[in-house]
Amino acid sequence: MEKTVNNKYCKELEVGVKVVQMACCLCQKLQKGSFGPNPDHVVSKHDDSPVTVADWSVQAMISWILSDTFGRENVSIVAEEDAQTLSDGNATSLLESVVATVNESLAMAPRFGLKGPPAPLGGSEVLDAISRCNSTGGPVGRHWVLDPVDGTLGFVRGGQYAVGLALIENGKVVVGVLGCPNYSSKKKLVNNSSSPKSDLWQEGCVMYTSKGSGQSWMQPLVHGDGTFEWPNSASVIRVSSIDNPVMATFCEPVEKANSNHSYSAGIAYSLGLRKQPLRVYSMVKYAAIARGDAEIYMKFAKAGYKEKIWDHAAGVVIVEEAGGVVTDAGGRPLDFSKGVYLEGLDRGIVACSGLNLHEKIIGAVYASWDSSHL
Repeated sequence: MEKTVNNKYCKELEVGVKVVQMACCLCQKLQKGSFGPNPDHVVSKHDDSPVTVADWSVQAMISWILSDTFGRENVSIVAEEDAQTLSDGNATSLLESVVATVNESLAMAPRFGLKGPPAPLGGSEVLDAISRCNSTGGPVGRHWVLDPVDGTLGFVRGGQYAVGLALIENGKVVVGVLGCPNYSSKKKLVNNSSSPKSDLWQEGCVMYTSKGSGQSWMQPLVHGDGTFEWPNSASVIRVSSIDNPVMATFCEPVEKANSNHSYSAGIAYSLGLRKQPLRVYSMVKYAAIARGDAEIYMKFAKAGYKEKIWDHAAGVVIVEEAGGVVTDAGGRPLDFSKGVYLEGLDRGIVACSGLNLHEKIIGAVYASWDSSHL
């Protein structure tokens, strides 16, 4: 049975886990071609990053559920996608795909202990659900933070991706839920060099926590026609006890566009890290730290790139409650109170399984930074 969680956030955590389970089911069905028309429709955004039917559908579905459960007037959502592309007159077939997928997903809500709409949503209602995720967060009040498909390239290529949902209260992350559809709850993480084997379609997991609980949890995804139960037989996850750099595994992003691999490699070498880095899409890197598959995650962005809160919020609190440490490269906690971006970030982000490794990495950054030309 479920162990103790922070009672203050019980309802938010329960709904968050259920809706992320639904989102993972939606994504897996899209990948297998059993959901909606044109599931592989991929569009480039203004920054050349990809967005798919899955991104918009998950955002619309989660937005609708949260607003229906807690009351639209009480729900503020900071999320990655907007409805601009879907609202274009030339995007009729794309919008139809999203509407069909959202309605097929919402029809499953009772299986997850949630209430769906009395009738299928129309195009305007789906666009509204996406568009209302326009909060910019900030230091006051409650804000849900959503990355509907974190690591869209991983999703498109059959690699790792995640659904990240967090709740920020007065600038602090208090609930984190991370759905990892291709990250087996029974097998270790491997590099993104190949697509998941067919048996992994029956895998995947959701990790979650609430601030101050001192524990993070992992549960398998609901598959087939299964019904989600809460509380359930989730297991406690803990960070690795390895603190020797020679034995440590470190993760970094796959894409080089906004991450400096060569600088990370230099830090790794100076610390004595000998294993090849695990290059992984999405917040699955945080999941790997939280459940002990890896000990270190380093990301040093290239000049001009600003980290967004939805790429980190859920993963950070899950790692911290599982016993890990997450700071910027100056050793300071990440600040989620400044809006959409992690403003004031010192050089990069460092997540570790323990203080010993963390202090060594921060020391190596200070020792090498002046010559890095980042």
